Amino acid sequence: MYEKYHLEAVELLKSLIKLPAPSRSEDTRVEFMRDWLTERGLTVHRTLNNLWCVAPNFKEGRPTLLLNSHIDTVKPVEGWTRDPHTPFEEDGRLYGLGSNDAGASLCCLIQVFRILSTLPVSYNLVLGLSAEEEITGKSGIEALLPALPPIDLGLIGEPTNMHPAVAEKGLMVLDCTAMGTAGHAARNEGVNAIYKAMKDIEWFKTYAFPLYSNFLGPVKMTVTQIDAGTQHNVIPDRCHFVVDVRINECYSPEELYGLICKEVACEVKARSFRLRSSQIAMEHPIVKSCVAAGRVPYGSPTLSDQARMPFTTFKMGPGESARSHTANEFIVLDEMREALGLYLKILDDLEF
Repeated sequence: MYEKYHLEAVELLKSLIKLPAPSRSEDTRVEFMRDWLTERGLTVHRTLNNLWCVAPNFKEGRPTLLLNSHIDTVKPVEGWTRDPHTPFEEDGRLYGLGSNDAGASLCCLIQVFRILSTLPVSYNLVLGLSAEEEITGKSGIEALLPALPPIDLGLIGEPTNMHPAVAEKGLMVLDCTAMGTAGHAARNEGVNAIYKAMKDIEWFKTYAFPLYSNFLGPVKMTVTQIDAGTQHNVIPDRCHFVVDVRINECYSPEELYGLICKEVACEVKARSFRLRSSQIAMEHPIVKSCVAAGRVPYGSPTLSDQARMPFTTFKMGPGESARSHTANEFIVLDEMREALGLYLKILDDLEF
């Protein structure tokens, strides 16, 4: 019934692959998409490099659903065996940078918005296409949200094999510094900042926060960078290390930060508290609709724009997360066809 929309989505994705759009350099792609949407009768608004549309049957007092995916891509990694910006179709796959993350979701949700805008759904519909997702930039979804009508529910298009990610881990990055006293390595003098840091690093490695998530598991802390010392014969007076903290929905970033500061001796600074964990209740009508369509809810360890959305969200889209940010990235064209049908099946009769 909607095959022409599927074929059009595939052609749109091919056009987007040809237009490089690394984060903070999405201008050419944004201008193309604005013209493409306008040519199809949509009223398109632009906020920086973010685009948004409101369905024409918007009514005050009804709940509002946001369909969101991101316009930008990462930069190509090494290992591509073909031009990442030349779409290449082979054996039912479409290869190209951003095809999986998240071009397929983006193009399918655009078509879903166009179709649902013509149907008598019980909610308002907003399409939001955001920039800078891959770098969690402040000129992306954070700049777009204030321009939108109040949102009650967000569907975030990311590669999830069209299963609903009903919880997503947040992220907090910590800069930690252990202080010592410089001295000559040949003499028994000074206080070695590396040795002081080692005690705290061991704590980050072994400590388990008590609250466990059924979907996201435990809070995960990983020391990922370390820097200390000036030369071999000088006792280092400072040791800086970075901790990547993946947060389940049981804790807020601020709460975890406070708990960590009480346990370690080093100075701890959080880069931000912006990237929060998210969850949606299993009893929510959209989750029930997904389950009725044969989809399996799960928890996602990867971050998306929903981390900065202050309303109920979930993540679902065609493709596989494991293909994202890889050489020879691809989307299976049948995945896009399936996604279009599933999105419409789940959303057509939705009431929330």
